Order: sequence, then structure tokens, then C-alpha cells
Amino acid sequence: MAQNWTVVKGKVADSPTFYGTNPALVKEGPQKGLRILANEEDAARELLMALDEAQRKTAIVSETALKDIITMASRKAAIEGHASGLSAAKMNAKQLDLLHNLLEVYAGNMPEELAAARREMIKKAGKNIFFAWTGVKEKSGPHYYRVQAPSFLVEYDNTQNNSNHVHSVWRNYDGDFGMDLLGQHLQAYHRSSPLNP
Repeated sequence: MAQNWTVVKGKVADSPTFYGTNPALVKEGPQKGLRILANEEDAARELLMALDEAQRKTAIVSETALKDIITMASRKAAIEGHASGLSAAKMNAKQLDLLHNLLEVYAGNMPEELAAARREMIKKAGKNIFFAWTGVKEKSGPHYYRVQAPSFLVEYDNTQNNSNHVHSVWRNYDGDFGMDLLGQHLQAYHRSSPLNP
């Protein structure tokens, strides 16, 4: 687990947030059957399975799962180019609810004040959100998904260790790794520092 919080003058940048687990499903021993990060997987699959056939064809951008999250440890959260997958604008009310349930999993992982800020970002994005899936639809097979909005990105993959090793991230385009708050602080208070010539 990796949490990044930068606080400058009461403003908080809380991204990226990373959760990983290996195994995702405990297959033996006293904890057999325990699933870690199950909500992140189940909420996305529930949305995928609620799509009709045409929507699913748009959402599934590849039958082969991506091997890892695209943004990896990059300081830049954004994925270049246009968002792929199914637009929330083409979802019905039930599907939109499932999309919001999925995003609530990621917002709800944070303390309430930060969760509220994430919910506000989701609300602001409205229907300008895209859901993309790669890999198999069924449980226990390799899969990846992402939710892409103008201000944030969610990525999830379960492909390694025979599809029993999860990576899951929430990243903000503005302020990832505290870049905007640190930049504002440097500009205001350290104009002649070596970090800000």
C-alpha cells in the first residue's frame, strides 16, 4: 500500500493512491477463501456484466489483458490520447449507478474529508467518464480495467501470478504526487531556490 499526501496551507493533494496484494485470493491455510481488494474487482465486473452486448464490445478494448497498470510509477498520471472504452453518456441509469458504486469504492478508501473531495470530482465529471476493460470477463482470469475522467484516473490489473496479484490505483491529473501544491509553494516562497530558478 502506498498513500501520498502533500499538505500546503491546509490544502491536501492525496494522489496517487496504490493498493496491491499477492495473493488476491488466499487458496490454502487458515485464511483460505479470503479475498483482498475484492470490492475493487467485483464492482467493476458487475458493471461490465450489466452492459448489453454492443456496450460491452465498446468497453472491452482488448481480449488480451494488459500486463500491468499503464501509468506505473510515472510522475504523469494522464494516459496520452483520447479516452477509450464506453462513455458514461451511453450508459442507462442502472449502469451509471454501478459506475458510481465502483468509483465510491475508491473514494471510500480515504478519510471522509478526502473521500468527499473525490466524490466532488466524480460529480463534476458527470457523464464525461470512460470505462475500459481488457482480458477475460470471468473471475480467475487475467483482466485489467480503467476509469478515466477529465480530472482523475483509476486503474486496476490482476494478471500476474496466474491472475492472483492485484494492482489498483487512483491518480489525479492535477496534483499527483503533490506537484501542484509543491509548485505553488515554491513559486510563492522559494523563487530563487535551486529547485525553482
